[in-house]
Amino acid sequence: MSEVILAYANEQEAVAIAPELVRQMKAAIGSVLTKEHLAGSFEVSLTIVDKPTIQQLNAQHRGIDRETDVLSFPLGEGGNFEMNYTTGAKLLGDIVICAPVAVEQALAYGHSTTREFAFLCAHSTLHLLGYDHEGDAAAAAQMEQKQEAALAAVGLTRESEGNA
Repeated sequence: MSEVILAYANEQEAVAIAPELVRQMKAAIGSVLTKEHLAGSFEVSLTIVDKPTIQQLNAQHRGIDRETDVLSFPLGEGGNFEMNYTTGAKLLGDIVICAPVAVEQALAYGHSTTREFAFLCAHSTLHLLGYDHEGDAAAAAQMEQKQEAALAAVGLTRESEGNA
């Protein structure tokens, strides 16, 4: 079983982020770690931002000058992670979600904002663990399956959202 220590910050005002949503995002991260058979404590930084901030980060770190939904900044490589010696947790990395884009995507996909934010956390956690889907259809399909399994484990299936 995995424990998630979440360093959470909401740096935007466009979208209200309820404590229950934060709990669901943390649960999605923990579900991925558990499904990947990672035991112990893991520290993840989760920051919620606005469109200008995500665009700036995307341009700075990926050379893509446009908004995106989520960015992942892993701290480990090949299963090796730095340690927070105060908590004993492995430092997994940083997740940055653009709240307005997440809300737009939830509407476009016909599911709840809770599912969308949790999906973005699951997706990003897989990136923090080294998964990559860019330009690889098989890897993208594998990530999709892992994301859906992690969300199902926390009760956020497509079917539960009325989007079978």
